[in-house]
Amino acid sequence: MTYLIPPSSRANVTLVLPTDKLCKDTQQEQTQTAGSARLQASAGDAVALRYQENGHVTLPWNQPGKPANRGSVYVYGTTQPKVGETILDVHGVWTSDGTGGDGRGVLLSKQNFDDGRCYQVNSGNISQARQKEYVHQASQLMGADMWCQQDIKLPSTAPSGKLYTLYWVWDWPTRPGVDPTYPKGKTEIYTTCMDVDVVASTSQKNGNTQEEYATGQDLNKAAIPTEFDNLDDVPKATATTAHPSSIPSSSVSDVPESTSTLYLTTTEVVRIFTVTAWRTTEKTVTAEKTVTVGGCEATPTGTPRRKRLMKKDWMA
Repeated sequence: MTYLIPPSSRANVTLVLPTDKLCKDTQQEQTQTAGSARLQASAGDAVALRYQENGHVTLPWNQPGKPANRGSVYVYGTTQPKVGETILDVHGVWTSDGTGGDGRGVLLSKQNFDDGRCYQVNSGNISQARQKEYVHQASQLMGADMWCQQDIKLPSTAPSGKLYTLYWVWDWPTRPGVDPTYPKGKTEIYTTCMDVDVVASTSQKNGNTQEEYATGQDLNKAAIPTEFDNLDDVPKATATTAHPSSIPSSSVSDVPESTSTLYLTTTEVVRIFTVTAWRTTEKTVTAEKTVTVGGCEATPTGTPRRKRLMKKDWMA
């Protein structure tokens, strides 16, 4: 099931090609895996996608240079999937309002890989704390671990009687200059593609009624409260957001953090530097500042803003 972009065989581990497929070869067609029934859900239903953290959350020191939130996970949805779908046509292009890219799909969710509850049972202090805080009975599926989850809401416009395709994307980059194995950083993206049978709703509830999270329920079946309360929104999770029990707030640097990815087009190579963290202790930014990112200087192009310099204010 593991599918990595760029592949480990690529010499340049920061390079994403326009030919890189979004889905693994075995997930290009809408053919269900034997023994795994396709989920049935109605338009507007809440759905939980679950995944193992494999120590990436509870043993963060094992992977130097990774984001404090252990990366961001995205879910895109479409009724018009195509064989050979490329990652650069969807990831970071499709938007929550459906106007991005070619307009075939939408961004349903964006959140931290670390949902704040999940853990692998190990001797790490994060795991030990979460095992005490989030007690659950071992299940046949998860075992003693508590799997992470991403709660989404199927669009209310999803047509009954058709398949709705979900693209799950975990963006987990390594920052340059931290891991000696990858001095220039590393692009590391994992995906899973799946389909849902959209069926007619049998519910008699008023469509405008807001469901509330039920406290005290079995955590093996429970949603994440903060995700459940915001199913209609696409959270603006960032690579510097950390859950209090996993990464101390002091881990946010006073200088910009950046990632570097090469996107190869048919005519040229374009390097994109993204400043993902900037913190200033000044109450008001009054002077023009210059920051060097990956050897390229960037300066403010507009009126300085209070407290935080937004990404759109900088041009390399």
